[in-house]
Amino acid sequence: MKFIVSTTTLLKSLQTIGGVINSSSVLPILEDFLFEIKGGKLTVFATDLETSMSTDLKVEAKDNGRIAIPARILLDTLKTLPEQPLTFKVDEKTFGVEITSETGRYKLSGENPDDFPKIPQPEAVTEINIPASALSNAIAKTLFAVSNDDLRPAMTGVLFQVSPEGMTFVSTDAHKLVKLNRADVKTAKAAQFIVPKKALGLLKGALPVSDSGVNVSYNKSNAFFGFDNTLLICRLIDANYPDYNAVIPQNNPNKLGINRLEFQNAMRRISIYSNKTTYQVILSIAGSELKISAQDLDFSNEANERLTCSYEGGDMDIAFNARFLIEMLGVLDSNDIEIELSTPTRAGVLRPTDKKEHEDLLMLVMPVMINA
Repeated sequence: MKFIVSTTTLLKSLQTIGGVINSSSVLPILEDFLFEIKGGKLTVFATDLETSMSTDLKVEAKDNGRIAIPARILLDTLKTLPEQPLTFKVDEKTFGVEITSETGRYKLSGENPDDFPKIPQPEAVTEINIPASALSNAIAKTLFAVSNDDLRPAMTGVLFQVSPEGMTFVSTDAHKLVKLNRADVKTAKAAQFIVPKKALGLLKGALPVSDSGVNVSYNKSNAFFGFDNTLLICRLIDANYPDYNAVIPQNNPNKLGINRLEFQNAMRRISIYSNKTTYQVILSIAGSELKISAQDLDFSNEANERLTCSYEGGDMDIAFNARFLIEMLGVLDSNDIEIELSTPTRAGVLRPTDKKEHEDLLMLVMPVMINA
């Protein structure tokens, strides 16, 4: 088998899907790319058994064939080569691979392509189409709140809910929660599935910047995300997602409006002086003034700042983990935000003041007990 391909085109395609591969796989074949040529088209696959990605590119080839090539040595070689055509010759008996450039020749040992795991096929799937920008935005706003606790598998992914009313993305780690509704993506039949964190991270990095559509199809065990010449397949998390609506407080009489960047920068400064176990910061709200304070008694560190805000409600002191608030403020893109509060022991709800078309975003953060 022989084919010719551009260095830059091949490297870009391999980098798109290379994040799937783990550096220390139990099976050596999982550290390989599977190259498959059919009718002048090269399809490259990568998998870790849970998540798989493939990408298509045009090559010059007369033959059809398959070969598994070690990913690391191939990527390292391509990164150091300038743009030029590369010729790949594969001995399908010994699985030897020879790469010829304008100035050199490189030989490496491939592996039997038949040992490469079978990639799941979309069987009995339901399909929806989502604009790439909408999906990328939803992933960016929910992924940070996903839990890393393997004892709660449902919370280690993002919940996708589709219905005739729209689409909802939810993530939570029990300390913070994000719920994003899209009114412009609808399906005839209601369904829900949980997509793992790793797959969404890879998807976010690979999605096109353009507003092209992403074809999302799913069945009971897998989800398939297709766009441009790329396909990402992931095994869904088989677990029941917690009833997230039950923890969202409905009656929040106290409403704090503030500039997002001013609040975020003040939180960053004050958190430097907070206890490094709890990262506790206290928000003291009275009239149109917000006081942010923190202290670390172990090192006699303390700091406070005053910001102007708009506020409806009774004076109150409430404490939060600064890191959680800073994370939330970092993924919001509204100039101003509103924080809805009820009591110092109930969750605070953050919403962007600048509403986006077709989008409704809610973020929830649990308070921490104020030190006496």
